[in-house]
Amino acid sequence: MRYKYVYLSISAIVVTISIISLALFGLKPAIDFTGGALLEVTINTDKTVDTDELTNDITQAEGVNVYAIQTVTGQNNYIIKTTYIDEPKKNEIINKIKEKYGDNVTELRFETVGPTLGKELLMKTGVSVLLASLAILLYVAHQFKDKLYGISAILAMFHDTIILLGVFSLLGQFYDVEVDMLFVTALLTTLSFSVHDTIVVFDRIRESLRRGMPLSFEQIVDKAVTETLPRSLNNSLTIIFVLTTLALLGGVTVRWFVVALLVGTIAGTYSSTFVASPLLVIFMKKFRHKK
Repeated sequence: MRYKYVYLSISAIVVTISIISLALFGLKPAIDFTGGALLEVTINTDKTVDTDELTNDITQAEGVNVYAIQTVTGQNNYIIKTTYIDEPKKNEIINKIKEKYGDNVTELRFETVGPTLGKELLMKTGVSVLLASLAILLYVAHQFKDKLYGISAILAMFHDTIILLGVFSLLGQFYDVEVDMLFVTALLTTLSFSVHDTIVVFDRIRESLRRGMPLSFEQIVDKAVTETLPRSLNNSLTIIFVLTTLALLGGVTVRWFVVALLVGTIAGTYSSTFVASPLLVIFMKKFRHKK
């Protein structure tokens, strides 16, 4: 705990970069939130597939506007993102592709989300994050009989959330990575993982306080962090190894979901020890000094 301001300074720098990135670039929403269609096809041809030409061919279908066409690295797969289209219009697009590149065109997946549903999902995402945060704050404050524990845990949780959002803001700007419902799942998982490790540390602090050890509060927190750190690192590393493997070897459809979990796990492991606990010490000195 003697280096608590160093740890908090590191977090402040990373969080500031994340906030600046979000302010400048924002997030790139997928069709889950904007509404539209996603069609992934395989084109097995000896011809060179020009995405600009492919875009022009598809837009010849009436009522279709192409947002983007992404090439899956190392494969002949193409992900086509358009405005909302129905099944007949999708078949018309595939037929136009076949006219140019032959019959060796295979549909891999087709997903659609209406614009109304996209707005509804965006609203539900914001509400779910707020409700989860409020529930965690009340639960931690109740369990530890002091709202400062809950506030420290929530601030550490928001620390992880902002970093995760900032990382995906940068990925969206430089690598065209979009956020979808899988990203929301990873975001909510990060909230719970962050608080999970924090509660372990807080519980050890409470246990030491009940024993009436002749130590200052900062020394008790330092003792609790030292005792729980190996457990937190071992637990987190097992998760990080698995997620790293999935990120490197997994399919493209889950890759960024796994990356989001990986970023959240690393941020959550750091914040439980080096953000939540130092904040608790600072708050206790400021608001509970006499007690």
